[in-house]
Amino acid sequence: MKILCIIPAYNEEKNIAKTISSVKKYINDILVVNDGSKDNTQKLAQETGARVISHIINRGQGASLETGNEYARRHNYDVVVHFDADGQFLAEEIPDILKPIIENAYPISFGSRFLNKKSQIPWFKKHVIMRIAKAINYIFLGVKTSDPQSGFRAMSKEALEKIRIENDGMAHCSEILAKTNKYKFVFKEVPITVLYNEFGQSLGSGFRTVKDLLINKINK
Repeated sequence: MKILCIIPAYNEEKNIAKTISSVKKYINDILVVNDGSKDNTQKLAQETGARVISHIINRGQGASLETGNEYARRHNYDVVVHFDADGQFLAEEIPDILKPIIENAYPISFGSRFLNKKSQIPWFKKHVIMRIAKAINYIFLGVKTSDPQSGFRAMSKEALEKIRIENDGMAHCSEILAKTNKYKFVFKEVPITVLYNEFGQSLGSGFRTVKDLLINKINK
């Protein structure tokens, strides 16, 4: 079975080599989508042995994941794993994400920070952003999950062919859930651990996520 780990990265020179090395213990094929980084992300990713595709400009995480997905389609991968570059996810949980697809033939599996394991989610993200995101997903999409914005997931070839990411920004998480529902894919949520750092946890970042969600839902 051919499995590809797709890692979108923007200015992640501090984390990318360590992240790739941790993933290599579980998946041999790693594709880093360098999203217009201005630092040494591309060079360090290549030196660590990953394949690298680079965007000329910063396009957003959703666009980066779709670039990786398209690579997987063209190279006939059976499963893709989406994994963040910033060190917040644990590579040792990759087998847990893959298990529903490999052993139980689920088309897609989603990591959840709200099942069993206890991630140290910042208060604002947990009690404000996540609740708003859940409400938006349910009201606009009719989708109900324990974690509305997890970036740690696995997709089978069947799901990959149907789910094409159109939202360049952070709303891609909700878009993937919506299309999972649209194509009636049965999915499995898997408990994951997330280690939070300071980057991306500010009020401004949270409001941008909500704004991205609302604009894309209203436009749909």
